[in-house]
Amino acid sequence: MNSSEQTAPLLEVRRLSKHFGAVQALNDFSMAVRPGEVVALAGDNGAGKTTLIKAISGVFQPTGGEILLRGQPVTFATPQEAREKGIETIYQDLALADNLSIGANIFLGREPMRKAFGFLPVLDRKAMAVAAKQTMGRLDFHVSRLDAPVSNFSGGQRQAVAIGRAVYWDAQILIMDEPTAALGVPEQRKVISLIHQLKAQGRGVIFISHNLQDIFAVSDRIVVLRRGIQAGERKISETNHDEVVKLMVGG
Repeated sequence: MNSSEQTAPLLEVRRLSKHFGAVQALNDFSMAVRPGEVVALAGDNGAGKTTLIKAISGVFQPTGGEILLRGQPVTFATPQEAREKGIETIYQDLALADNLSIGANIFLGREPMRKAFGFLPVLDRKAMAVAAKQTMGRLDFHVSRLDAPVSNFSGGQRQAVAIGRAVYWDAQILIMDEPTAALGVPEQRKVISLIHQLKAQGRGVIFISHNLQDIFAVSDRIVVLRRGIQAGERKISETNHDEVVKLMVGG
């Protein structure tokens, strides 16, 4: 048994269900994520992956079951509440403001203010620039101009900005939805290396991808969803592509 198996989970989902009318999008689903662990979620479209991450991140309220954070049951009425508890979701569209700098994106909606002339609240651009530099440095990410709008950056660099934002706000669990989907191979490698760094920092990562190659490159375990149920869970070191595909399609 390796050390991560002995560590208490950062996040645990127990017998989670979510029904939309008569449709059972998620049924009695359980999984755990430990510190410094990357858990991949695999499954065809409609398998329940999106419903699961939206239930964990406060977008949907589960119909049944519970979510535990460091052993304590939690409920989130909004994604904001989940973020305040250290769960950040990075969706495929990244939710970045293209016209703003890295610093402005890190603080989007949570901008630091300072007092001009002792009383007038203005944006603290210096604090934002310092945060951008430190955060991106921690991810070993270097661009020539940190103050450039993020629309100037490549897909992999933009992904790094979204990850940087989560790290700055001290996310302990990062849910990454198809982070490599729209990227070329060199950029995919960059994102995979960013995920390895998150792992080394002791954060837990839930990695959702259709790309089995990426899943095998970065994950410790894989959990397969099929029609809202957990179809199987395997250590990456003890499975292969064929077995995962069989779990996904059934039979």
